[in-house]
Amino acid sequence: MKQFWITFMGSIVGVIVGSVLAVILVIFMIAGLIGSAISNASSSSEPAIPRGAIVLELDLRTARTDSPMRSPFGFTGPLSIVDIVQTLQRAETDDRVHGLFLRANEFGLPAASAEELRGAIEDFRSTGKFVVTHAQGFEGTSVTGYFAVSGSDEIWLQDTASFTPAGLAAEITFLGGAFEQFNAVPQFEQFYEYKNAANTFTETTLTEAHREATLSYMGSIFDTTVAAIAADRELSEDDVRAGFDSAPHSAEAANAFGFIDRLGHVVEAREAALARVEGGASSLSIEDYAESTPEWSNAPVIALIEGQGSIVTGTPDPGPFGGSDSIGGDRMSEAILAAANDDNVRAIVIRVDSGGGSAIASDQIWHAVIRAREAGKPVVVSMANAAASGGYYLSAPADYIFAHATTITGSIGVLGGKIDLSGTFGMVGLNSETLSVGGEYATAFSGQQSWTETQRAAYRAQMEDIYVDFTQRVADGRDLPMERVLEIARGRVWTGAQAVDLGLVDEIGGFRDAIAMAKQLAGIAPESDIRVSRYPALPNPFEALSELFGMSAENAEAAARFNALMELPEIQAALEARQRMQGGELQLRSDAPQPQ
Repeated sequence: MKQFWITFMGSIVGVIVGSVLAVILVIFMIAGLIGSAISNASSSSEPAIPRGAIVLELDLRTARTDSPMRSPFGFTGPLSIVDIVQTLQRAETDDRVHGLFLRANEFGLPAASAEELRGAIEDFRSTGKFVVTHAQGFEGTSVTGYFAVSGSDEIWLQDTASFTPAGLAAEITFLGGAFEQFNAVPQFEQFYEYKNAANTFTETTLTEAHREATLSYMGSIFDTTVAAIAADRELSEDDVRAGFDSAPHSAEAANAFGFIDRLGHVVEAREAALARVEGGASSLSIEDYAESTPEWSNAPVIALIEGQGSIVTGTPDPGPFGGSDSIGGDRMSEAILAAANDDNVRAIVIRVDSGGGSAIASDQIWHAVIRAREAGKPVVVSMANAAASGGYYLSAPADYIFAHATTITGSIGVLGGKIDLSGTFGMVGLNSETLSVGGEYATAFSGQQSWTETQRAAYRAQMEDIYVDFTQRVADGRDLPMERVLEIARGRVWTGAQAVDLGLVDEIGGFRDAIAMAKQLAGIAPESDIRVSRYPALPNPFEALSELFGMSAENAEAAARFNALMELPEIQAALEARQRMQGGELQLRSDAPQPQ
């Protein structure tokens, strides 16, 4: 008994001490964030731009989101893909900027992010400015890291590194066998055979439809990268394929193949880039350049509304310490309507990077797009890495849709279900009994019992209604016959290149192409300046401080612990699985993996 009390009291003391230390840690963290916010908010903190010629530097080894995170302290992160594109466009007309020095990603990027960056590099070079890239190895087997920079004027590789790009691969995990071991019964319905997100829970291996669709879009992405790299490096496509087929290569062999121009260390490559400028130049990070104040303009406004992550109802809050973004039905639809009602806005560009989610929220955003068009505002969609399922649903009514050739899109279908865990609980002697009053459907979403035949039939009927609505939205938005929509729907995923041929997308292009089309549809001359204004605006540092001071110390401590926990990959995977297992809301979701 004495030992029990010693252990018990020791545990209490440990909790108290741990809590005090955690509070102290949070105080230091908050102080650091406040200092960073004040520093960023102060006009005196604007980075000093070197006098004379400049070579911008961009490090692609840093993980980047497609659009800026909406976290109150998101400004501390690296530039998003969209911001990189806009910053390079601004640099094109800046006489001080002579070139760009890139640090290549060694392991691979999402394919459409790589394609967007490649396009930005091509546009930058078209103005007569140079791009020099250095890689400390292309160590991953994915071709996408190399694809992003293959259009550089000069590519350096550290001579002790490897050139390993060989193709694309995707790993798909199936839990069906594991559920059998634990007497769990996955119950899902999907429209139709290509809507394979639920296969993770119900199957033990690839179905024929799953295999067919996955290999089809992966092959399309690979073909796109091969063709682009061949054009960039002035090689034949057969030579590029041969080089990938025989990977990995030493640095010397990659140079002999024509994939690399020079061998050397990063300091040598940077010196060579600066030496390209007659009279010398200074290096400046693209982040510092982006923070420098551009000229104020009263040019016509194009509203930019960005959505990335899962589509959910309401207005999700990523929290003051970060977290993954999601597309809230309320937030995005309100932003679209606000832009539509703003007399200063001439057109709207919606940037989508989402594999889908809530059918209800997707339809809410779809309706806002319709209202914007009825208000006379042209709407252009720019698809990023993915605009599939719910992401395609909200895009369908736009005036014009751009996708990258490597964008994952389509997945016109619906799925939903639950997992009956009563057998699992029984294995450990746990019994949970469900009581209900009213209709039989009251227990349809219980995880403690299987569907009755009546419940399954009713649930499937709900899904069929959504599938009919979805396909009708596509037929109306894309001006396609319903018969054609039903042929290319069935939940199948397509690449942007395939979607253009099918009529689901208007044109292959990136963010800048979408802005140019918005200008055209708004009647703005191509040579005229415009202002791209985000709706809603990103929070500034003082707004971030206000939000932070609204928290108690206890809540700040809890938020810090919770956000650190939530970032763990295993927790993210578990939450994703739990979301899909829950009944209630039917999902317009695609789980097509980004090939690496």
